[in-house]
Amino acid sequence: MKGTRAALRYAKATLDLAKEKELTEVINKDMELIASTISENDELGLMIKNPVIKSGVKKEVLNKIFGSKVNTISLELIYLLIENKRLELLELVAREYNIIYDQLIGVEIAQVTTAVPLTKKLEEKILAKVKSIVGKDISLNNIVDPSITGGFILRVGDKQLDSSVSGMLNTMLKDFEDNTISRL
Repeated sequence: MKGTRAALRYAKATLDLAKEKELTEVINKDMELIASTISENDELGLMIKNPVIKSGVKKEVLNKIFGSKVNTISLELIYLLIENKRLELLELVAREYNIIYDQLIGVEIAQVTTAVPLTKKLEEKILAKVKSIVGKDISLNNIVDPSITGGFILRVGDKQLDSSVSGMLNTMLKDFEDNTISRL
């Protein structure tokens, strides 16, 4: 995914600052709010990514949305991304912060790749099931990849379960090729 490395660097720097100020949990909640607000509002996401809209307008809009709801560290991160012309990374930075925060406090991260975003209800079901299997607290990171067509790919630690349509088709194709070659 484009910008992942840069987003991780911003997230780590933000976490380091939050540790200094002993606000890691507060900033984590801010990042959850920022990520969910952007992902749930298509117009906001489009505005953030639109290069035609001036930085000042974006700053004003984001300040109205988040100014009174988030800590100054989170607000300064938004301003820094605007200044560095990297605002399109905001949602990704927020998600990366959540991931590294979970690692910091010892929460296992489950990554589920789906063709469409998970609903809250389905996300809760997956979290409960994975938690019962793994036996520890789980944080779920949903990656949307339309190329898997349907189903899901679940990764927890170094284990992966591929129940995607594309994965099943690839398995069938491999079996078909193996059977065809063995008959020759």
